Amino acid sequence: MHQQELIIEAGRAERQYWKDLWTYRELFYFLAWRDIIVRYKQTVIGLAWALIRPFLTMVVFTVVFGNLAKLPSEGAPYPILVFAAMLPWQFFSSALAECSNSLINNANLVSKVYFPRLIVPASAVIVSFVDFMVSGMILLGLMAWYDFVPSWRILTLPLFIAIAFAASIGAGLWLSALNVEYRDFRYIVPFIVQFGLYISPVGFSSSIVPEQWRLLYSLNPMVGVIDGFRWAILGGTSKIYWSGFMLSLGIVALLLISGIWYFRKTERRFADVI
Repeated sequence: MHQQELIIEAGRAERQYWKDLWTYRELFYFLAWRDIIVRYKQTVIGLAWALIRPFLTMVVFTVVFGNLAKLPSEGAPYPILVFAAMLPWQFFSSALAECSNSLINNANLVSKVYFPRLIVPASAVIVSFVDFMVSGMILLGLMAWYDFVPSWRILTLPLFIAIAFAASIGAGLWLSALNVEYRDFRYIVPFIVQFGLYISPVGFSSSIVPEQWRLLYSLNPMVGVIDGFRWAILGGTSKIYWSGFMLSLGIVALLLISGIWYFRKTERRFADVI
């Protein structure tokens, strides 16, 4: 009779986990695709909703900050200045909302079957990314309307999209794990999103923040992401405040690494407490 040897090796489970992520990639595609279909199928105006919401917010911000407050617009039409920030903000805020409820919405799956749980919040971010791509059509429309031609900097946009992705997944992992342990978090998330909109430079340029506060302001990870988007899309006189940008980038990296760490730490208990 052949005996099987079981070798216990430090760090093996961790390595296996990341391999499992790849092995279970089809589940990831399935969850993301299912959520995308559900999101667009059940609403009467489906796809249009992803366009209407950011468009109306942009109109309000343009009227309030551009026409009434007459804030500077970095040499670009004010609606484009606003929308260049609306895109990453909408992506981030919608990813937070989707992620925070993702594990609870898939409780049946989580409590019955083994798979790397990281797949669930990650697939929720993809759904928000689809919204982000759809909203991008408004930006193209605005550029055509204002005859606005972006400079070579637009080629750097994928880099800033990647940073927005990292911020969304990092914060999303924290909230999804906390939401399983402490259900009250589902009431906190809308507040974070609402509050975040006011403390992020969405309706105005971050250049109006007084110099002595700029670095402190950049502790908000979305400040660096939004400034990056504007720098890439608006070109011209749009500048990145580099020390603040590097600080935001550091906070995003911290969010992502600590998010993965906390999620992995609490993941074993999910099936019991969900």
